[in-house]
Amino acid sequence: MGVKFGREYKDIVTDFVRGIEMVNGFYEFLEMDADDWQALDKDEQEECLRTLADDIFYALGSTPVIQVGAGSVRHDASNHVLKVHDGEKLVSVIYLV
Repeated sequence: MGVKFGREYKDIVTDFVRGIEMVNGFYEFLEMDADDWQALDKDEQEECLRTLADDIFYALGSTPVIQVGAGSVRHDASNHVLKVHDGEKLVSVIYLV
């Protein structure tokens, strides 16, 4: 089905990356540990985060909740937002329209 959005995709991904970064252990989704993540330079980290955001965004089209590190990302289709949680704490809301 896919996630419907009305904003520029690049703007959504930029906001989404910033939200994902706030989740404890987000790099585990990439099958990395903290040392692996820290070994990457800033550009490599940014590229990995953008790829992760893209992958999760498209996966949310068929699965409304995806576990990421110690948290989760939820697609709230009725409100046209993505909600990023670190554990139970809501850390970011990404507006799709």
